[in-house]
Amino acid sequence: MAAAAQVVHQQGAERTTIADIARAADVQVGNVYYYFKTKDELVAAALTEHTRQLETLTGELGRLPDPRERLKSLVRGWVGQRDLAARYGCPTGTLATELDKRAAGGLDKEAGKVIRLLLDWVASQFRELGLTDPDGLALTLVGAYQGMSLLTNALRDPQIMVKEGDRLIAWLDTL
Repeated sequence: MAAAAQVVHQQGAERTTIADIARAADVQVGNVYYYFKTKDELVAAALTEHTRQLETLTGELGRLPDPRERLKSLVRGWVGQRDLAARYGCPTGTLATELDKRAAGGLDKEAGKVIRLLLDWVASQFRELGLTDPDGLALTLVGAYQGMSLLTNALRDPQIMVKEGDRLIAWLDTL
């Protein structure tokens, strides 16, 4: 599943083949076919991996005692991925956009669920801080991340993530 997430992020769902996943996972193609019969099953596995990674990250951030520090650490983590963002964009955001262009399948809604998990976690941090409109603040923060990730990728400029990350951290300090 980790190989599926990585390759789909780097190549996109439409260009990724089962053979690509097998190569990245260093297993025989037949082994991949055993678990995943279709490309959609591979994409679903990639989304499951995105969910797992997000749950791991938020679990680790949850160990920090202060919700503001959790949010600032989240932003720092995004900035830490700036080189990947410059090359491929946000793993979940770019996949959600690509899947939305498909005529059918429902995987676009699955990608939306991963983003919803992030939004809900971020909102819970704002809620814990006692701030008004935690859902709106979560949309602002996650939307800013998606925007800076998209611009970093489109312009191939990792410094956008650095500058915007600094701006977001300063914003969090004002709340």
